[in-house]
Amino acid sequence: MKVGAFSISLNVKNLTVSREFYEKLGFSVFAGDQSMNYFIMKNGDALIGIFQGMFEGNIITFNPGWDQNAAQLSDFDDVRDIQKQLRENNVNLLSVADENTTGPASIVLSDPDGNTILIDQHI
Repeated sequence: MKVGAFSISLNVKNLTVSREFYEKLGFSVFAGDQSMNYFIMKNGDALIGIFQGMFEGNIITFNPGWDQNAAQLSDFDDVRDIQKQLRENNVNLLSVADENTTGPASIVLSDPDGNTILIDQHI
């Protein structure tokens, strides 16, 4: 199973303060905008999403179909196939993708310690 590009999505109190902090760690803005309340920041292959007021807690994120530069991959496991494999392995899904669709979709699950995992396909 290939879950795609990895990033961590952080719920932040102040988007500007957090952006400036991660810039000091060598990250630069890769995507997003202050007016949209989020930035995706990149340092080499490391990706951090900082989001203000969009969700509670922090989220482990995987993007099937993308590499670490958000470039589309020609060979990837569709989120609905990942969902099927997880269900076959008795993994409880908190949110599911419609199996009768194609293209963008997402699923949500949590690990045994309650950490939220988002598998979010954009293509």
